[in-house]
Amino acid sequence: MSKPLVALLTGAGVSTDSGIPDYRGPNGLWRSDPDAEKLVTYAYYMGDPEIRRRSWRMRRENAARAPEPNAAHRAVTELERSGAAAVRVITQNVDGLHQRAGMPDRKVLELHGSVRGVVCTECQARSPMEDALARVDAGEDDPPCRECGGVLKPATVMFGEALDPMVLGEAAAISKACTVFAAVGTSLQVHPAAGLAGLAADHGARLIVVNAEPTPYDDRADEVIREPIGTALPGLLRRISA
Repeated sequence: MSKPLVALLTGAGVSTDSGIPDYRGPNGLWRSDPDAEKLVTYAYYMGDPEIRRRSWRMRRENAARAPEPNAAHRAVTELERSGAAAVRVITQNVDGLHQRAGMPDRKVLELHGSVRGVVCTECQARSPMEDALARVDAGEDDPPCRECGGVLKPATVMFGEALDPMVLGEAAAISKACTVFAAVGTSLQVHPAAGLAGLAADHGARLIVVNAEPTPYDDRADEVIREPIGTALPGLLRRISA
């Protein structure tokens, strides 16, 4: 008998216990600082050097905090290592904490890219984020690409940019094939990522929503869990693996 395939769509709520604020929750970043959204919006970032400088300062501060994986990240890795299920993570997060907690890179799909790297908007050259931040520390407040002098940006999908169609296609295939689809810490409001929950349900998966606030997919879910993610997700995954 083949192992069940468990797909987890994870959003910002999974990383809040690691000290990374979410965006749309009651205490989210967009509510406390509406201007912060400009820092991750492509048109503003490319068109305003001051926005870029603020973005680099924000990334430098975030890197200095050095967030660590929390109980939710570790629980996902424990399920994967237990062998009780085939596990795939589809994440809207860019923090790399699933991998830091021990999930293999090949089993994590980063829909919105990764803050661990930077990419040139002109020549597409890629390099580690830590190298760019070292240049910021050395006094370059908006470091240009060393290859061509173009504008550098984090290797994340900003507002106004399209998702990588290959990554999205793989996420759709996993959603169609999975036995259980758990949407965890995501508002399920940002498409096309949010639509993966409906796609999974359409193809017969058991849909579970773990989120503090109501989502548009709650009425389609087989189970809705409102408890804090740090305790709710480990408990849920223990049940799945039992």
